[in-house]
Amino acid sequence: MTSEPLLRLQGVMKRYGDFTALHNIDLDIQEGEFFTIVGPSGSGKSTMIRLIVGMDEVTDGSIWLRGKRIDETPANLRPTCMVFQSLALFPHMSVGQNIEFPLKLRKIAHNQRRARALELLELLRLPPNCYAKRISQCSGGEQQRVALARALAFDPEILLFDEPLSSLDYRLRKTLEKELKDLHHRTGKTFVYITHSLEEAMVMSDRIAIMHNGRFEQIAVADEIYSRPVSRFVAEFMGEVNLFDVEYRDSVLTSSDLTIRPNNAAKADPADGKGQLMVRPEDVRFGKDTNDFDYVLFGQLMDEYILGSRIQYEVRTAAGKLVTVEKPREDRTQYEIGSEVILGFKATNTHFIPAD
Repeated sequence: MTSEPLLRLQGVMKRYGDFTALHNIDLDIQEGEFFTIVGPSGSGKSTMIRLIVGMDEVTDGSIWLRGKRIDETPANLRPTCMVFQSLALFPHMSVGQNIEFPLKLRKIAHNQRRARALELLELLRLPPNCYAKRISQCSGGEQQRVALARALAFDPEILLFDEPLSSLDYRLRKTLEKELKDLHHRTGKTFVYITHSLEEAMVMSDRIAIMHNGRFEQIAVADEIYSRPVSRFVAEFMGEVNLFDVEYRDSVLTSSDLTIRPNNAAKADPADGKGQLMVRPEDVRFGKDTNDFDYVLFGQLMDEYILGSRIQYEVRTAAGKLVTVEKPREDRTQYEIGSEVILGFKATNTHFIPAD
């Protein structure tokens, strides 16, 4: 990746009357990056992507592409292209005509348009006989690929995606996630992808941005966001999590939720203050001896849930706190529901999140 970003947003704000949808957004995206913005509905994801492609105007701030300011450039003159959730394919046209549409607008000769369409069908792993098919004759997966081919026909600098897989069934969605990642590698294009699905983001992305209330909470690679979230919101948004109220004073950790073995604390000593100690369910273990752990809990096994290859357990501690434990299915515990159990985890599997 180059040191200079392909796309840069500086102080971007978007207001609708008295409502501020985006607050002072700064963002750099490198050329060839697969960058995914994740967040709940209403977090500002779609607003941001509409500003980048020119479907809406910024209220304040600027957007730059290769060092040239584009936020005042009309949408049809920007080197960007959007793949919508609805796909926006033309039902009265054939697959070939849909793919060729942007080339036709540029007055490219028919034989050149057809050659490019067939080339893109091959790139998207669709057979040549798809060229003459009607959109209504295509499966959901084929329609997704046609929409991608049409977007690539523009030869955009940046390809933007607005939750394009959200309406598909699980199996097809998983297939297309892998195909999108593979397509990104094969084309070398810059992808900016928005979704509310954490799983999609983690499978495909080089970097992930977590968005909340019109602001970025954290931007990092998937593993860093999952293991070292900067806030409680990010920790909970990135999957199942156990959070315990703790306080640091003079590098000593105390907690009403946990039994802490002497001389054991988190893997790093943060500044004094209150916060939450985070541990993911897969890092919590059942045990027979408290000496096996740095942090110990005593409780009652309340329930178990089979999640395909994994099993999740719910334990209620003596203080009434619910703790989640997750194990591979082949390591299913022998404890019966209602049993008194010992839980624990290592300090190296924890992360301290300061109180807001």
